[in-house]
Amino acid sequence: MGVDASLEESLEAVAAGDAAGPELAEVFDAHAPYVGRTLRLLGVRERELGDALQEVFLVVHRRLGELEEPSKLRAWLYAICVRKAMSLRRDAARRREDSVAEPPELEVERRTPHDDLEKARALAAAFEILEALDEDKRAIFVLYEVEQQPMSEIAEALGCPLQTAYARLYAARREVSRALARLKAKGKVER
Repeated sequence: MGVDASLEESLEAVAAGDAAGPELAEVFDAHAPYVGRTLRLLGVRERELGDALQEVFLVVHRRLGELEEPSKLRAWLYAICVRKAMSLRRDAARRREDSVAEPPELEVERRTPHDDLEKARALAAAFEILEALDEDKRAIFVLYEVEQQPMSEIAEALGCPLQTAYARLYAARREVSRALARLKAKGKVER
């Protein structure tokens, strides 16, 4: 039985009233990659990612018993990630550091140096575009377009009305499209 299957069974038992809830280790094993990816997409710098991931799971540890609907665990985790990313961005602004999108270095099978360069440029452009979005639009865009979360869960996790969430998504899409067009015109990404 895999980690996801045991976590799913634990969540089903909680929903049926037969158990107290999933254990932190189960939640961490099943969702740490998702939380790390989400934090990175929300603008957490690579050098801060490990600490931010740990801080998210400290919150999870403290508040796991308060999770009212275990079926919405992923949305709950995302909401924690959004708050952590916003906190880190505010802290960075207070320290007067410039936010710079730095694509993570991934160990993957290399094809050609040109392919690597184009991939790095595209990733840097994506982070540059995401960095330009305000926090509300960025959170909804990442959740909906990248993580493919249902809009109703996104609105609930971010504490906004459903129509507001849709409006922010459409506004974010427009900004992303314009930014992508500008980058293509400058030759920073392939057409």
